[in-house]
Amino acid sequence: MTAKRAAPARKQPMRKPVAGTPAWVAPSAVVAGVALLVATFLIIRWYLTPAPPPPLSSDTTTVVVTQITTLPVSELDSVGQGTANNLLKPVSGTPMTGVTGKPEVLYIGAEFCPYCAAQRWALIVALSRFGSFTGLKTTSSSSSDIFPNTPTFTFHGATYTSQYIDFRAVETSDRDQKPLETPTAAEQQVWTKYDPAGSIPFVDFGNRYAFSGATFSPDLLGGASWQAIADELRDPKSAQALAIVGSANLITAAICKMTSDQPATVCSSSTIQDLEKKLG
Repeated sequence: MTAKRAAPARKQPMRKPVAGTPAWVAPSAVVAGVALLVATFLIIRWYLTPAPPPPLSSDTTTVVVTQITTLPVSELDSVGQGTANNLLKPVSGTPMTGVTGKPEVLYIGAEFCPYCAAQRWALIVALSRFGSFTGLKTTSSSSSDIFPNTPTFTFHGATYTSQYIDFRAVETSDRDQKPLETPTAAEQQVWTKYDPAGSIPFVDFGNRYAFSGATFSPDLLGGASWQAIADELRDPKSAQALAIVGSANLITAAICKMTSDQPATVCSSSTIQDLEKKLG
């Protein structure tokens, strides 16, 4: 049997353009609409994105650092955990010590990271209860990331001394996400073990506790100057104090666990003892 030959397809009549409507009007209207949406987005972003706070002189930086590292003990105790989220989890591993043989606090972050920017405030407050910093400099998180231009400090180039602990900070990238510092193989191993996703900030407390992320939202610091935040930390009822000081108290409790509650002047307070119990 031979196949039947298909009938020739009927030719469709050509559609006539609507009289008086040029063919380019519809595409141009779409392009114009898209351009208007993009322009609107850029304008909104321009007005809603906080500008980076003006840089501080070295003298002013010293004043701000001194202000946030000498908070009254009465305030620290009254704030307790505040509004900070307890992200610290017990971990098990070989006790980690630093270059001087003391229990080590390991921080891994980056200057562009807004969550690192927020968490550094609490780390500086807490660590200053066990030792002292020199060489801290002000900076702000990336202007193109979420929570842009969050005011903060950088640990890059700073030193920390303490008779109780060692502190090791690794800022992996600068504010423009260019490589800055690299974790050692051992530090990378710890980071991968306790946070396989490689999130930042990552903080390990002598392989006894660790956490990733920020214990409060960087949005609390957006658009503020370093001095303004430092001033807010002197008010235990301010949103910034409840978050930053609360986080610092959690970190303090973890460090006290590392040091067997030394120094007693810091670790024996009822606030820190209560937080130690929460850590487990």
